[in-house]
Amino acid sequence: MTSGRPTTEWAWEYAGYQPAAESLRESLCTLGNGYFATRGAAPETAADDTHYPGTYAAGCYNRLVSHVAGRQVENEDMVNLPNWLPVRYRVRREDAPPGPWLTPDSPALTAFHQRLDLRQGTLTRRLRFADGHGGHLDVEQHRLVHMGDPHLAAIRTVFRAHGWTGALDIACGLDGGVTNSGVARYRQLAGRHLTHLRTGADPDTVWLRCRTTESDLRIAMAARTRVSGGGVTRDRVEHEGPRVTRALTVTLTPRRAVTLDKTVALHTSRDPAISDPLQAAVDGARRAPRYASLLGSHRAAWEHLWRRADVHAPGDAGRVLRLHLFHVLQTLSPHTAELDVGVPARGLHGEAYRGHVFWDELFVLPYLNLHFPEVSRALLTYRHRRLPAARRAAAEAGRAGARYPWQSGGDGREETQTLHLNPRSGRWLPDHSRRQYHVGSAIAYNVWQYCQASGDTEFLHTKGAEMLLHIARFWADAASYDAQRERYRIRGVVGPDEYHDAYPGAAEPGLDDNTYTNVTAAWVLARALDTMRALPEPRRRELFEHTALDATELERWDEVSRRLHVPFYQGVISQFDGYGALAELDWEGYRSRYGDIRRLDRVLESEGDSVNHYQASKQADVLMLGYLFAPAELAGLFDRLGYQLDDARWQATVDYYLRRTSHGSTLSGLVHAWVLARARRGDAWRYFQEALAGDVADLQGGTTGEGIHLGAMAGTLDLVQRGLTGLEAREDALRLDPVPLPELSEYGFCVRFHDHWGVDLRVRSGRLCVSVPASGATPIAVRLADRTVTVAPGDAHWLDLPGH
Repeated sequence: MTSGRPTTEWAWEYAGYQPAAESLRESLCTLGNGYFATRGAAPETAADDTHYPGTYAAGCYNRLVSHVAGRQVENEDMVNLPNWLPVRYRVRREDAPPGPWLTPDSPALTAFHQRLDLRQGTLTRRLRFADGHGGHLDVEQHRLVHMGDPHLAAIRTVFRAHGWTGALDIACGLDGGVTNSGVARYRQLAGRHLTHLRTGADPDTVWLRCRTTESDLRIAMAARTRVSGGGVTRDRVEHEGPRVTRALTVTLTPRRAVTLDKTVALHTSRDPAISDPLQAAVDGARRAPRYASLLGSHRAAWEHLWRRADVHAPGDAGRVLRLHLFHVLQTLSPHTAELDVGVPARGLHGEAYRGHVFWDELFVLPYLNLHFPEVSRALLTYRHRRLPAARRAAAEAGRAGARYPWQSGGDGREETQTLHLNPRSGRWLPDHSRRQYHVGSAIAYNVWQYCQASGDTEFLHTKGAEMLLHIARFWADAASYDAQRERYRIRGVVGPDEYHDAYPGAAEPGLDDNTYTNVTAAWVLARALDTMRALPEPRRRELFEHTALDATELERWDEVSRRLHVPFYQGVISQFDGYGALAELDWEGYRSRYGDIRRLDRVLESEGDSVNHYQASKQADVLMLGYLFAPAELAGLFDRLGYQLDDARWQATVDYYLRRTSHGSTLSGLVHAWVLARARRGDAWRYFQEALAGDVADLQGGTTGEGIHLGAMAGTLDLVQRGLTGLEAREDALRLDPVPLPELSEYGFCVRFHDHWGVDLRVRSGRLCVSVPASGATPIAVRLADRTVTVAPGDAHWLDLPGH
């Protein structure tokens, strides 16, 4: 794994400075707390082709208009906030002009080491610079973004002189002259989101305030700096355009280290319980404890998170899983429960996908449900708050119900761009991915899974029921009856594959009867019916009256849920109607010519061809059904639709698409590992390893430097938690159907199940241990395929697993 190496279970080390790897390191060394995060960039540098010190606050978006390919294009972005990192330094010798500012790129750099501590949530950097006269300067830096107080961050920098005595200039401040320019292919677009910048200073504190150009979001930062261990011979504040700097000169001797502590507070106008972001930031910086106390409370907050969510597995797999969990928790922490935000597909780690919310919550919430259900509820509430926008989108398209956007941001309108750039050909092309209407089914699935896992019937009967109702309405209205086939059909969509957005030579985009779309639509309709029927009568009457829902509409839901068309081709499930008629691709020929063909769509487009002509998928599409539904449930869904799906047909379907998938998404390896663990166990481990390495190794052509892939990271955790155990949290029991994976035969984790905090599940040598912490709650029923056991609080049971 080229980006670094795990030296212990809890630490990742980076030895030596590698400019070409800096972007990836910055993403993987991001520190955050669910409210905001900052990339692991060098505080000595500004943004350039090597370094990108981005800071992002959850839910902070702004909209700009650009002129691209002769068209006016409007895009909304998660805003790169002012840079709070800057700490610059240079040696000043007596009777000589000051030397250059020292950075990792300086010729004087002789040693570099970086350490990410997952347990403590800290980033440590050690640099050594030669002074040209036989001596050197050692710089040791410790950074945190506070997990306890979501508005605070701090950097401690320790300077040590070896073999010389002299002065050191230090420039420490805030930089508001930032843009959104972290993704090269977006740089033709407008990226200056901040305006009305003002700076100021008080004793030992500098501050900066600004606002976004269109969303009028007010942002304020304040930085307190304190020096210990050396005499300060100069101290002044410098204002230079959008930057404010505290300039210090200190005396260094070989006998004594000088320590600079910089403590930063960040507030925005989205924060509750404040009247003015600037006042809140200045007060927060002034009143913040000293660095040692901050570090102590920060460590304690992380320890609480690890107790609730840690995963235990041996070897490299276990260490990467913990790194993945670390980044999930930095993006979606208990602080997220207080915010109006969704799941940003690339975390708070960079600007890829513009910080938008896609369907990645489908891979994230199932993990959170069993550890931080309050966070899951908040993320679903984000969707509920945008239900009116989804209903307007459906109405504007001439449909009933709610059509959620493929890309969501601040207010719930469709944020998917109409053009995208192919970096291989340099051409801007139409983007039809907004036709992935299955995002609504993903939201419905998450509502159902959350309520099953948490037992939160209040949410299901209120916000959840409303979302299920309107999503079901959309699918029932989108389905048109085909008298010849005696089936309902859903036309003009794009499936999870994403490569195929039209039929060859078609004048209009969209495909008919995408199997994943139709089957999940049928599932949504069935679950919506279950929910409407199970509502308490007063709530049922209230909801029906409010939405004008009646028995006739419920009858249509039921009929459509049983009669949606599923296409088949040569005995296997077809990805969409007509998929089998497409040409076969010369896979080996393209691999020999291009090597990496994961982004096959870009390869073919650069040749003047289109993936629409071929049986070639970017990622799992039909096989996503095996990710969402256990084998028995999936067979039941097909049976409800009037089709037979036995093990042989499913196995043939799996084999068919394995040969025709380029794995152009980090989610692809994850889904295939999940499906193959039960369908073709011998191949599952290879795909699991690919999913683990996707961000850490940043395989050729990867984009992790633009932000981590949050869905894939959370999905690997859930693959252990639910995929290998078959864990289903139901209202009445924890259900388990473990599948052995020889390469990962030992693992464990804790889950929260209803009123039980910290139910421990451990698999070892073909046996499962279920341990329930002592409490006054009722015992837990644990159901396996061949038996049911009851585990009382304070007890543990070892169970022999079937098939071992």
